Amino acid sequence: MSKGKDQKPHIGIYGRRNNGKSSLINALAGQDIAIVSDHAGTTTDPVKKSFEITGFGPVILVDTAGIDDSGDLGDKRVDRTLRTLEIIDLALLVVTQNEWGEPEEGIINRLKSQDIPFIIIHNKSDLEQLTTEYKNKIRVLAGTEPFEFSTLDKRNYEKLIDLIRNSIPEHSYKNPSLLGDIIKYGDIVILITPIDVEAPAGRLILPQVQAIRDILDNDAVAIVLKEREVDAFLKRTSIKPALAITDSQVFVKADASIPSEIPLTSFSIMLARFKGDFDNYLKGTPKISELKDGDRVLLLESCTHHVSCDDIGRTKIPRWITSFTGKNIEYDVVAGLDSLPRPVTDYSLVIQCGGCMITRKQLHNRLNPAIRAGVPVTNYGMAIAYVQGIYNRAIAPFTKNSNSESLYL
Repeated sequence: MSKGKDQKPHIGIYGRRNNGKSSLINALAGQDIAIVSDHAGTTTDPVKKSFEITGFGPVILVDTAGIDDSGDLGDKRVDRTLRTLEIIDLALLVVTQNEWGEPEEGIINRLKSQDIPFIIIHNKSDLEQLTTEYKNKIRVLAGTEPFEFSTLDKRNYEKLIDLIRNSIPEHSYKNPSLLGDIIKYGDIVILITPIDVEAPAGRLILPQVQAIRDILDNDAVAIVLKEREVDAFLKRTSIKPALAITDSQVFVKADASIPSEIPLTSFSIMLARFKGDFDNYLKGTPKISELKDGDRVLLLESCTHHVSCDDIGRTKIPRWITSFTGKNIEYDVVAGLDSLPRPVTDYSLVIQCGGCMITRKQLHNRLNPAIRAGVPVTNYGMAIAYVQGIYNRAIAPFTKNSNSESLYL
């Protein structure tokens, strides 16, 4: 399950079959948006539901199958449920009857290992109230106290909403400025946007649109040009922009066209600093020079799209890296949140796209297995700049004043 274009905070609902997960969603949303039944296992696959939290804003609730499902089919449902951990920003674990066992312990361990905040909700408290003994037990086992609730009488409803609101990580809904720390009022920013076979018909790609909006939000001026118009424009107008941002595919042309005293970067590197693991990208990118014959490189696309004959991730980057290193290298490309074709430790380098269609949390979850395994990671734009000899210039706008500070601190 992918977040796709839903970049609102995602809240996953987990628990055993018939613990009232779907009823909880209906209670939170104030309407019947999830099928409820007394029959255990009504929800068989993860399902997204939109929901507005009063005083906070829109979120996506993810209804999942029971974590105690069994049998061959049940095991597959549990696997699908666990895969939703890659996209959520907050987990609600629904328990009942003061029950705690292996299913709960397993999901809590996964949440902790993936640094996902969670709330344990003791549901159906109208039938069996939360005991002091159970509270103390959960406090020891999970490090938090269970919250008493009932989808029938909605006891503590407002307190639960407040708890959810306060538990959603700030970076899941607050969008810091893309460029606000490097441009100022009145600055002119040139955006170099090729219109080629990969450009979507009749529109710009999302990173370009995001850059334009961010420039305007910072009371600066955005000038959008195709790569072949840059030289004539600068000569004709004598404008000296404060920054130039280019599509990575025309980095070499942009480097030649933009005077060296003008900062230059790419849309992909802009996104790498905005939502990627920029510090690890900085460490991993130079590892391209250490690739050897027989090494395998993984390219991660965070969305699915029509593949052209000269696709940036599937064709151009492998061609450029092979040419730069002179080595016989194998490449795998994985789109969306598909499973990797082999263990991440089989790879000598992981190259992540800009991630414009997913959230920061989802992108970091995608990269963390490689980082934990010691596999170098980089970003499309940074890798392209490196093999084309303009890496230092391309990262300079985001590193000259600090050692890649996080926008989310």
